[in-house]
Amino acid sequence: MSDILPLIGREQEVFIKDIENNSQELNELIKGSSILVIGGAGSIGQATVKELFKRSPKKLYVVDLSENNLAELVRDIRSSIGYIEGDFKTFAIGSQSPEFGLFFSNEGPFDYILNLSALKHVRSEKDPYTLMRMIQVNNISIADTLKSAAVQSGRKYFAVSTDKAANPVNLMGATKRVMEKILFAYSDKMNVSSARFANVAFSDGSLLHAFNMRIMKNQPIAAPSDVKRYFVTPEESGRLCMMSAMLGDNRDIFFPQLDTELHMLDFKSIAERYLENRGLEAYPCDSEEEARQMVKSLKKVNKWPCYFSSSNTTGEKLYEEFFTPEEQVDGERFSEIGIVKNIAQNRELVEEYINSIKSLVRAGKWSKQDLISKIELLVPELIHEEKGFYLDGKM
Repeated sequence: MSDILPLIGREQEVFIKDIENNSQELNELIKGSSILVIGGAGSIGQATVKELFKRSPKKLYVVDLSENNLAELVRDIRSSIGYIEGDFKTFAIGSQSPEFGLFFSNEGPFDYILNLSALKHVRSEKDPYTLMRMIQVNNISIADTLKSAAVQSGRKYFAVSTDKAANPVNLMGATKRVMEKILFAYSDKMNVSSARFANVAFSDGSLLHAFNMRIMKNQPIAAPSDVKRYFVTPEESGRLCMMSAMLGDNRDIFFPQLDTELHMLDFKSIAERYLENRGLEAYPCDSEEEARQMVKSLKKVNKWPCYFSSSNTTGEKLYEEFFTPEEQVDGERFSEIGIVKNIAQNRELVEEYINSIKSLVRAGKWSKQDLISKIELLVPELIHEEKGFYLDGKM
């Protein structure tokens, strides 16, 4: 944590004061509860599980497809926190599998269900097959598990969103906006809440995580020169999820109240800070090829080749925003957390969307445009410009 904060332009962690001010209520809610975390072995999931574990829930079960990440989660918890009196178990199953249905029936009911599974990369919307998988994970699985949780009379269903759901320009952000509307459409059956995130620094698959990988593999660093982002640490992401899940009112979306001038940074600046922190100087190159060729020679003089280029790929948003001017925001309840307040959504329209996606799956045939048209039914504000060039086409 202490190493990450200077890289993302901050000296202090966020959400600490809000957690301290609400610690008694948080501890009481968690200690007596049965909690299921879906997708709990990813970066945000692991951070959230650790926050919950520290408060000794009666039952804490974690579901994720990655058995390796689940193993690391258990090792991490045992090595850093230890044990609790409550029941802590992990299950290497997917939330859309037959095994999950049986698991949910046999091991429930759960008071709180936190769904942190997501396809989060803009690059995953490039083809109709991966885009369908994104919709399945970000939308259909949410709807199915939410309805199952409501049958079991759970207290709260939480699902993680993204800042890219506000005024979406890419399909990933649009599927997360759809996810929010799915939550709100069933909010009369069960209390729901969510959180819109800044980038989670050094989370699996993130650009900052890629910096570590590129250094380890003696490869150049690449980053956009004109894209600005807010950042939180993995620990802070876990705190925000826990706060929303436990303390959010029905249909609340929590987000970090960060300062645009102080905390929104471009990736080029972070790359330079990152290398400086490792005793290296960033050396800008004019092309990918030059950057690849310069690694060995520059490394000898404590420099590192970097290729910084302007963004020209489909779905890239140059800046971040956590809410739109049309949304109602409560900035007073917490000191470092803002809340987007929402109303219930039209369930009929949501179910029409869900059924139309399931019909395409049964038919076994769909195009990318088919899926975009379905998404636009629920997110008419989507501004999607197809440039025909994706992040996978760049270094």
